[in-house]
Amino acid sequence: MNPIIFIMILLNLFLGTMITMISSHWLLIWMGLEMNMFSMIPILMIKPNPRATEAATKYFLTQATASMLLMLAVIINLTHSGQWTIMKMFNPMASYTMTVALAMKLGLAPFHFWIPEVTQGTPLMPGLILLTWQKLAPMVILYQIYSTINFNLMMTMAMLSIMIGGWGGLNQTQLRKIMAYSSIAHMGWMTAIIAYNPSLMILNLMIYLTMTITMFIMFISTSSTTTLSMSLTWNKTPILTTMTLTTLLSMGGLPPLSGFIPKWMIIQELTKNNMIMMPTMMAILALLNLYFYMRLIYSTSLTLFPSTNNMKMKWKLKSTKLPPLTPTLIIVSTMLIPLTPMMLILD
Repeated sequence: MNPIIFIMILLNLFLGTMITMISSHWLLIWMGLEMNMFSMIPILMIKPNPRATEAATKYFLTQATASMLLMLAVIINLTHSGQWTIMKMFNPMASYTMTVALAMKLGLAPFHFWIPEVTQGTPLMPGLILLTWQKLAPMVILYQIYSTINFNLMMTMAMLSIMIGGWGGLNQTQLRKIMAYSSIAHMGWMTAIIAYNPSLMILNLMIYLTMTITMFIMFISTSSTTTLSMSLTWNKTPILTTMTLTTLLSMGGLPPLSGFIPKWMIIQELTKNNMIMMPTMMAILALLNLYFYMRLIYSTSLTLFPSTNNMKMKWKLKSTKLPPLTPTLIIVSTMLIPLTPMMLILD
């Protein structure tokens, strides 16, 4: 792709998200989402092949349907309130439709089917943008209208997302699909707490973004797309592989690491609101995610592959230069837990 065109597409992607995030008028919010969607399609097809075309088509159809439902909810709200600005929705149908539209944008279950397929059909860098930057605009809309969304529907979708995010990744060997199911599960945790404490949702989003960016940067640095290719990195970059595995444990929410912070706070907040079964089920289902992260760790570092010294030397000869922010991202993804009391005060 022409570099100038690519920069213009990235700028349009950035502007679309920013317009959505800073607007209080529904038409501008919708226009920002549309700009964002149309910029993402050529990024998904940056390496044109049939699989990328299929992924971009699936992304377009899903996002266009979600945009249509969002506009329907806005028009229903307009007819009942006479207002285009973000405000309390007077009509239950508008609230219900808005919740479904934003769930489709985010990939919450049962509207999750497109996320693993689209992520798998594109290279690692577009997959990174899809699972990080593309979550910002819908999450900001949810943050602004959290008091008017359909609570029961949102909690049901959150629990379904955590279940499917855990179960879906169990039989996967493709790293991009594993990250996609991980994203579905994390979105479930975020939307489960939004009705009670939206600030916790923002904290969870920030930590999720940091961990996901760290994982994808390390996958890109080692050119790993499958469990098998990741297992061969142990001979080439043992320290980077160790950091990858530590970040995976953090994504699973293992207590000494950063990923434990949002899970701990969300469970605490739900328990304070007299919800016992919901956080219990969420904590149990989080073990499914931890299981397939542990399986990656097992296949990468705890198995001996029948590789000769020649193969090891061949792999060592390929040098990779890490992006400058990688050490910082790794530290933030794994060592934030001492800052938890400060986060509680800010919350």
